[in-house]
Amino acid sequence: MASIKDLKKDIDYLFFELISDCFMFTSLHEGQKKTAAQDLIEEAVSMRNEFIDRVNNPDGKDNPVLVKAYYNTLRKDLFEKVDSYFERLSQITKS
Repeated sequence: MASIKDLKKDIDYLFFELISDCFMFTSLHEGQKKTAAQDLIEEAVSMRNEFIDRVNNPDGKDNPVLVKAYYNTLRKDLFEKVDSYFERLSQITKS
């Protein structure tokens, strides 16, 4: 299992890439598309903070099996959530 430090780095990296793409998009577009991308940025920052909080406060601290399952689920949730945000950004570009 990867360390907590590496998981936090993964969270920061993935959300940084998403937010960077959103900022690039907002610099190139105006109107409703720009507003939608800005809303996505705000939501992504909030979600990033929630993931960091979840990393810092695992369930079942006394049971290593539960902790491992917790972090595996967290990692899966992270990739699904970031993927859904990239999908939303892609939908904004298409509309």
